[in-house]
Amino acid sequence: MATLQRIVESARFQRFIIAVIVINAITLGLETSPSVMAQAGDLLLALDRAALLIFVVEIVMKLVVYRQRFFRSGWNVFDFAIVAITLAPTGEGLQVLRSLRILRALRLVSVVPSMRKVVSALLKAIPGMGSVVTLLLLVFYVASVMTTKLFGADFPEWFGTIGASFYTLFQVMTLESWSMGIARPVMEAHPYAWVFFVLFILLTSFAVLNLFIAIVVDAMSAVEQEEQAKTRDLVEVDHNEVLVEIRALRAELAALRSEQAAARQGARS
Repeated sequence: MATLQRIVESARFQRFIIAVIVINAITLGLETSPSVMAQAGDLLLALDRAALLIFVVEIVMKLVVYRQRFFRSGWNVFDFAIVAITLAPTGEGLQVLRSLRILRALRLVSVVPSMRKVVSALLKAIPGMGSVVTLLLLVFYVASVMTTKLFGADFPEWFGTIGASFYTLFQVMTLESWSMGIARPVMEAHPYAWVFFVLFILLTSFAVLNLFIAIVVDAMSAVEQEEQAKTRDLVEVDHNEVLVEIRALRAELAALRSEQAAARQGARS
C-alpha cells in the first residue's frame, strides 16, 4: 500500500498523467477531421481507448490508496465524475455523450497546481461576482426600459421589446459594432442619443466589468496568502521538530559527558 501511494503521489506519475491528458485531447481534436479519420482513424480510436484505460486505472489506484478519503477532495471527485461521464455508452443516438469525451481535457485543471490555484480563486470570487452580476442586471434592466420607450418606435428590431433592448445593449457593452452599427443610426433619428450610449458604456464596460477583475485578483491574492500560511505552518512544524531533536541530542551528549566524567573520577580514585 505504501509503495502504491508513493507511485500515485510521485511527480513522475503526475507528469505521465498530464502527458496522457494532452495526447488524448489532441487525438479527440483530430477525430473531428474526416481526412485524418480516413487515414488514421483506427489508431486514434485505439489511443482514445488506451487513454481511457489509463484514467480508469489511475482512479482505481487512488481509490485503493485513499479509500473513503478519496471523495473528501473536490479535485478527486471532479476527476471521478469526468471519467465516469466518458465511460457512458456511445451507441446510435448518443452522439452528445460521445462528444463529452473531450471533457477529459479538463482534467488538466485538477493535475496542474497553477490551474488549481486559478480555479480556487474563481470559486472564492463567486460571492462577490454575484453581487456585481446583480448590479449589472439592474443597470441593464433600467437601460432596457429606457431604450424601449425612447427608441423602440423608430428601431423596433433593436429596441422594440425589453428582450431586444437587452440583447442590443449587451452588444453595445461588448463594444462590437456599437458605434457604426447601432449608435450612429439611432442618432440620425435622435441626435442626443450619444449621451445615453456613452454613459452606458462608461458605466458597464469601464466600471462594472472592471469590478470583476478586481474581485478575481483579490480572490487570487487571498488564495496565495492561504498557501503561504500553510507553507509557513509546515516550515514551523519542521523547525520545531528539528529543535526537539537537537535538544534531545544535546541531552544525550550531556549525559554521555557526565558518565565519562564519573568514570574518570572512579578510575582515579
